[in-house]
Amino acid sequence: MSLDLRIAEALALLRRAASEFQPVALASSLGAEDMVLTDLVFRNELPVTVFTLDTGRLPEQTQRLIARVREYYGRSIRVYFPEAQAVERFVAEHGVNGFYQGITERKACCAIRKVAPLARALSGHKAWITGLRRDQSPTRAALAAQSWDSEHGLTKFSPLADWSREDVWTYLRANHVPYNALHDQGYASIGCSPCTRAIEPGEDERAGRWWWEHPETKECGLHLSAPTETEGAA
Repeated sequence: MSLDLRIAEALALLRRAASEFQPVALASSLGAEDMVLTDLVFRNELPVTVFTLDTGRLPEQTQRLIARVREYYGRSIRVYFPEAQAVERFVAEHGVNGFYQGITERKACCAIRKVAPLARALSGHKAWITGLRRDQSPTRAALAAQSWDSEHGLTKFSPLADWSREDVWTYLRANHVPYNALHDQGYASIGCSPCTRAIEPGEDERAGRWWWEHPETKECGLHLSAPTETEGAA
């Protein structure tokens, strides 16, 4: 399938989500895929709220991109923060970098800094949009373009599910879309600063996320499973 057709299909799915599932929101990590979707939403003036989760440990390059998006598009990304007391309790019990101790501690940190704020951000919405792709990791291989998110009780759209990494970067460059400067330093997937590193040639795209863990555990809890496609999904 040509990239032009993929773009058309992604935009059609975004338009349907925006017309049939109001209110709907795009959850952006400010990564390459999410910048494609942000560009499609803002460029086409779709009634979609774009938000991000500021965990308190984001790289400076990510913070700069949030400001750059506002300057470039004239529209802001809404920012949600973790509950301060929950962060303080975690740090008191495990230390500021306690997430390195094990998967349990790491997932507990993600639950505080990402999962709980996401639940607040999605409250009151009928659907949310993500930049997930099937070929990003083993945990996303069965990703559907549209599915029912039982955890949050709303519909979940992944318009770039069948896009490749090359598709994403071809779109970004052709449309002069702002992107995170860390991508130019070998970062394929970008999250919190202490949990993200650049990848080596030939490594999986998400190899730089929680690199001390096994590939099958490399999710933070925002996307608990790879749901099956729902009836009528694009």
